[in-house]
Order: sequence, then structure tokens, then C-alpha cells
Amino acid sequence: QVQVVESGGGLVQAGGSLTLSCTASGSTFDNFAMGWFRQAPGKEREGVSCISRRGGVLHYADSVRGRFTISRDNAKNTLSLQMASLKPEDTAMYYCAAVRDYLFAVAGCRARYNNWGQGTQVTVSS
Repeated sequence: QVQVVESGGGLVQAGGSLTLSCTASGSTFDNFAMGWFRQAPGKEREGVSCISRRGGVLHYADSVRGRFTISRDNAKNTLSLQMASLKPEDTAMYYCAAVRDYLFAVAGCRARYNNWGQGTQVTVSS
């Protein structure tokens, strides 16, 4: 089982950039696909981006494609989300989570992710 902790959230003006990090613990990080999700008050949780266990397969929500970049460094047990051209609509609590790669292969970001972190708040002002 992998456990994760998110960091890097904060307040940024529209058009700005921010990078989120997710640090994983456990000895099996490279067995997991990883994903970034977000949830704003009163809204459903949204899959932002997800990545296969070795980083060879990437998926992005249409709302962030071209602006956000997901990456991972298995040697450091970290997952990152580079966010650029931020919009007020990006304001949400952001979470990272893990899923077994064989489940990711079937369902991508729609798979049932486990091992959720506590989240990090991103607020984009206008």
C-alpha cells in the first residue's frame, strides 16, 4: 500500500503558475498509476490528470489540457502537477491518489483510486 501527501497549493492570480507535489511513502510506488483530482465546493470531484506507473501513458481532462502537465519521478517517489495559465475556475482542493496499474490500464482516470492524500488548496484570484 502506498500513502501520499500533497503540497504546493496556495493563492495565485489568474494567468499565473503553480506546481503541486505529491510525495509517496511505501516500497511499491512504481506499481501504482497515479492521478490528480480536484473538488470545488458544491461540485463533483473531477479527474484532472493521471499517469501510468512508468509515466508512459498520460491523460488530461479537457478543461486543463494544454495548461497542466503531470509527471512522476519514481526514483524520488513523487508525483507533480505543473499548472500554468491558471483560471479562477481552477480553484479547488486538489488531491492525489493511487490505483493499481492494471486497473488504470482498463479505466484510466475513471478507475477506482485508493490511498487518497489529504489535499492541498489551490485558489486562483481574478
